Amino acid sequence: MKPNQQLPSPSEEAQQKSLSLQQKIRQMLKRHGMMPFPRFMEMALYTPGLGYYASGLPKIGQQGDFITAPEVSSIFSRCLARQAAQVLETLDTPNVIEFGAGKGTMAKDILRELDALEQPIEQYYIVELSADLRARQQETLQTLPETLFNKVVWLDQLPKDSLQAVVLANEVLDAMPVERLRLEEDQSLRGYVTFNEDKQRFEWDYHPITDATLQKASNAILNLIGTPSPRGYETEINLNIHPWLQSIADFLSQGAVLLIDYGYSRKEYYQPSRHMGTLRCHYQHRAHGDPFFFPGLQDITAHVDFTSVAESGFDTGFKVAGYTTQAHFLMGSGLLEMSGDPTADITESLKIAQQIKTLTLPDEMGESFKVIALTKDVDLSLIGFKLRDLRHQL
Repeated sequence: MKPNQQLPSPSEEAQQKSLSLQQKIRQMLKRHGMMPFPRFMEMALYTPGLGYYASGLPKIGQQGDFITAPEVSSIFSRCLARQAAQVLETLDTPNVIEFGAGKGTMAKDILRELDALEQPIEQYYIVELSADLRARQQETLQTLPETLFNKVVWLDQLPKDSLQAVVLANEVLDAMPVERLRLEEDQSLRGYVTFNEDKQRFEWDYHPITDATLQKASNAILNLIGTPSPRGYETEINLNIHPWLQSIADFLSQGAVLLIDYGYSRKEYYQPSRHMGTLRCHYQHRAHGDPFFFPGLQDITAHVDFTSVAESGFDTGFKVAGYTTQAHFLMGSGLLEMSGDPTADITESLKIAQQIKTLTLPDEMGESFKVIALTKDVDLSLIGFKLRDLRHQL
């Protein structure tokens, strides 16, 4: 299952775990012959106990496969808290709901910053299906004062009652299963997964699109890129964004949704030059393009089409209240005020400066990550988008 010599081999124990997941996927394939790629991606990431996000393997940080902004510096979460506070202070019963809480670092820093800002909240909800991640989050958050820790409530499903809240999701959209399309001069194809018995590995298998929604989407992409070159044009579509936002709209009576992820506007996303798509896998801090490398042991992601997010938000009853780069969002939300601590020694000051560079420089996280705000029954000029609002690009 190793695609090239640049990726390190997993331990025997990890390989056995992956093998167990592969057997589950192969059992599905024996019944159906092939499976659409979103189903493979869902099983690889979310199969209980075996999928990448559902197992006990380290994911974030030096021992894991990637680093996230909340782990780079608490400044990221503190800025996010300040933007959240601007909305929360307008709500009668302010709550925060976080998806994709990882190790709980962002929740910890946001709770501390809201407390420092004297912004009260009723509850801080964390939607978490993974028992392993929930345990890690509890361990992280238990370092908080009891009054703050007692605000945290874990959910394994969305709230049934209506809530006023700020909903936060950092790097959640990119981990949703995506459709893989291959557009050629004379046909549009959908990506499926099969198992090659001779090579003993999973492989791509493309077939003509028969689904009306996918056909409509592929036609829209062709309108943007024109006729594909002879090499073809491969890309991804996330059909989960609309139903996910609808599920949030169903319980959110008033408030805002703040989504942070790497991606582009549709015009940028579907450029003719981006013919290899945006599907990326992350394994031990190495990025590569093989989603079939030891399923369950690596992250599989795709960039976000933020135009699709905006359209889905509008369709589900939200107002698109802002869209900008992570760098401009952080600067608008108070980053510069946090960077100049006069009490910090030179070593700490240099450390903070490096963290800010990672969060804001164009060749780091600053430009590739975007922030979009969706609001419901909230009429505010959001601070995070005051420096540079890119809604006109959506």
